[in-house]
Amino acid sequence: MTDKAHIVEIRNLFKSYRRGNQVIPVLNDISLGIDEGEFLALMGPSGSGKTTILNLIAGIDRADSGTIRVGGIDITSLSETELAQWRAANVGFIFQFYNLIPVLTAFENVELPLLLSNLSRKERHEHVLTALRLVNLEDRMDHYPGQLSGGQQQRVAIARAVVTDPAILVADEPTGDLDRVTAFEILEVMERLVHELGKTIIMVTHDQRAAHKAHLLMHLDKGVLNAHPQAPH
Repeated sequence: MTDKAHIVEIRNLFKSYRRGNQVIPVLNDISLGIDEGEFLALMGPSGSGKTTILNLIAGIDRADSGTIRVGGIDITSLSETELAQWRAANVGFIFQFYNLIPVLTAFENVELPLLLSNLSRKERHEHVLTALRLVNLEDRMDHYPGQLSGGQQQRVAIARAVVTDPAILVADEPTGDLDRVTAFEILEVMERLVHELGKTIIMVTHDQRAAHKAHLLMHLDKGVLNAHPQAPH
């Protein structure tokens, strides 16, 4: 594909952290293009910078230098306020431990990102139902997280991530807290998001089985990225 198809374009990215007087380099001159509708898995040793890349693409963290363009917008040039607004509209988050609010129902958890939008209550209701149907949990919408299994909680989290129709989904170890069968079910849902809705997913994982579901596997080690195209699924 040409660069025009890239929804994420990273150029000459450097990132380091300070620990006391010590500067610890994490990412060293990273350049990467991610196509729209891509399912990318990032693997590598602990501390290799996988989650750092995810956070930079999602606008949670800032690079020392380099550029990150998402959907044609250079997010490295945005102010903190602009970045927060951009993130709310363009990024869906899927976490290892779900990050659901225990005192809210599944419906209310999924609705949370929409409360900052200009949608009416009726429109929000329709969006939430659509997202819950997508993950086959419409019949559990009045249940609280504590009444749901781990897999069901992760599906609620996925519904919350897609309810705003974001440009990209970032997933940090989405199967890391699940048993093998449940993890497979979650990966099936993620595959559907890519194949049926054309979503772009960037996933950090230590799980080889999860990585195998992706279209493209990239290994990060000592600040260097190596790509490994996957066989067609």
